[in-house]
Amino acid sequence: MTTLVRTTAAATTAEVPVGAPAGRGRVEPVPRWAVRVAHAIPLCVLPSGLWRVALVLGLAGYDADYRWAVWERPYVIGLSVVSEGLALLALGLVRPWGEVVPGWVPELRGRRIPIPAVVVPAALGAALIMTLCAYGVLNQIFGFVEPLNDNGDGFPTSGPAAWALWTTYAPLLAWGPLLAILTVAYHRRRRTDDAPTAVRPEAG
Repeated sequence: MTTLVRTTAAATTAEVPVGAPAGRGRVEPVPRWAVRVAHAIPLCVLPSGLWRVALVLGLAGYDADYRWAVWERPYVIGLSVVSEGLALLALGLVRPWGEVVPGWVPELRGRRIPIPAVVVPAALGAALIMTLCAYGVLNQIFGFVEPLNDNGDGFPTSGPAAWALWTTYAPLLAWGPLLAILTVAYHRRRRTDDAPTAVRPEAG
């Protein structure tokens, strides 16, 4: 009888994944589609960053004689690095470090991250990105701002250089919607994980 009880207890323990909160239900697995979306977001941002780097290096096929101000090259490179870094944060919505503070963080290591601390910034970021992208598209259609030209005063608007610009910036339109979808999936999964479950007493 004792052996049977121990075997049953061991089997019950084995069914609960490592890292599951005490007194709570089974940890909800991350869907494969969400993992793919999280990896797709940095890939959507990468082409525009590479185009800006090529522009700084004079490899974009446009405006090779432009005289850069002292601050312009660091700004363009920094914009590319920061944009890609922000895009990589989307991986936190499908990785453990987006739910539990990593071990290398002093004082807070191992603590579960509150859901609003992740969902609110991600949702605001998605809304801001979609707003900026919508403005960029509408500006091209309705001309809110005077269009840039090919005389060295702005980005190209015609020719191969313009096609390269539009092609590399077009994937940015998917960044906001993908992040919004991923944020909703993260919120639902975390709510399921953190929902308390009724603990039934073991039969005698």
